[in-house]
Amino acid sequence: MAGLESEDHQKRTSGSSGPETDVDPQTPVLRISQLDALELDSALEQLVWTQFSQCFHNCRPGLLTPLEPELRALLHLLLWRFTLYSSSASVGQSLLSLRYHNILSSSGRYRPLSRRQKLGLALLTAGPRWLQERSHSLLLCLSSGGSVSEIDGGLLQQGLRNCLTLVSSITQLANLINFLVFLRKGRHPVLAERIVGARAAFSEPNVVRDVTYQYMNRELLWHGFAEFLIFLLPLINTRKLKATMFSSFLGGESADRAGATEGQGVWKECGLCGEWPTMPHTVGCQHVFCYYCIKSHSIGDAYLTCPKCGAEAGQPEPVKMEVEMIGM
Repeated sequence: MAGLESEDHQKRTSGSSGPETDVDPQTPVLRISQLDALELDSALEQLVWTQFSQCFHNCRPGLLTPLEPELRALLHLLLWRFTLYSSSASVGQSLLSLRYHNILSSSGRYRPLSRRQKLGLALLTAGPRWLQERSHSLLLCLSSGGSVSEIDGGLLQQGLRNCLTLVSSITQLANLINFLVFLRKGRHPVLAERIVGARAAFSEPNVVRDVTYQYMNRELLWHGFAEFLIFLLPLINTRKLKATMFSSFLGGESADRAGATEGQGVWKECGLCGEWPTMPHTVGCQHVFCYYCIKSHSIGDAYLTCPKCGAEAGQPEPVKMEVEMIGM
């Protein structure tokens, strides 16, 4: 009986460690897969923050602004607790069949991250971000606290600001160097992973990066169509197109007849801005325009047409009006 129990125990232990031993942690992971995992994690964090802020949509505006850095850090720690801490893999890595491997272990097999490594990843990810967003408030608190004069407080605040600027510059430079090394060797896209000794590895053997070409084709088609519209729309003269459609559907005679029935009404508003014409000018048709309106449009469009009747606009000429004085 004891022998049977020992065999069952060996089977259970071997079965539980089977998925870990099937995968070689030394198998290189594609760089794009590691970057995609980071982008998915960032998108998830932003989505959670958006949903959280929507809960306070009906409250006073700016209610979350004073505590936004702390709330973002808290949400990041909550996501870390239920993803990376429990399974040694973030959400983005889980979707791409990846997980973190402890490179500090001397064993050649897969080893999950220790608690210290997981905690270090959380602090090195959320801590600098929170410190950067809270640096201004912390400087004000440190300079105003204590019994120091205004001159000493100003010098202290300037010195702390210079120190933070230097530390931030060094950190950004280190991140840049780490990313260049990642592009060269394909390991540790984030500096925090290199510091704590974590590296992305496959969680399943023979994982093939599945690319949904239907989605990619749809995205490429939409981006191409959007760029085409951005190029085409500024070339379309909407006023001329509207006038052409108006004249083609209603006809020139009906338009002239309609203009004749308007009488003096066309002289009371600008054909472009719709207001009372300032320094009224005409371009060869019966409609009147402000001088600045018709001049600016004629400079911008060499083939300007009247937006009311569709007639080709000539040189702007001032309107000559006869005023008859009637004595009482």
